[in-house]
Amino acid sequence: MENIIGLVIYLAVAGFMIGIGISQLRSKKPVAFYSGEKSPGEEELSDVKAWNQKHGRMWVLYGLIILVSYGIGVIIGDTLWCVIPMCGGVVLPLPIMILYHHKLVKLYRK
Repeated sequence: MENIIGLVIYLAVAGFMIGIGISQLRSKKPVAFYSGEKSPGEEELSDVKAWNQKHGRMWVLYGLIILVSYGIGVIIGDTLWCVIPMCGGVVLPLPIMILYHHKLVKLYRK
């Protein structure tokens, strides 16, 4: 039963992240990295489409990493070791995403 609950939670979280990515991929206006940040204006970016595409792909990839980390945890089984990939897949990509966002800011801000 706990595996089903865990699966539902991970699917919901991963689905939400993938949904963010898809909405950013489809957006015509510049997207923000996270909700606390104001998105740049179109005049502030050299390429709005590339900005949105790269941010969207980043969020889709994050959702997929969450799913894979859950699968690896399930394969490892009911031991303390399953926590490492399951939590690591959710937490470890975040600083990498922040660094990537800062790289995109340097690349696309005029």
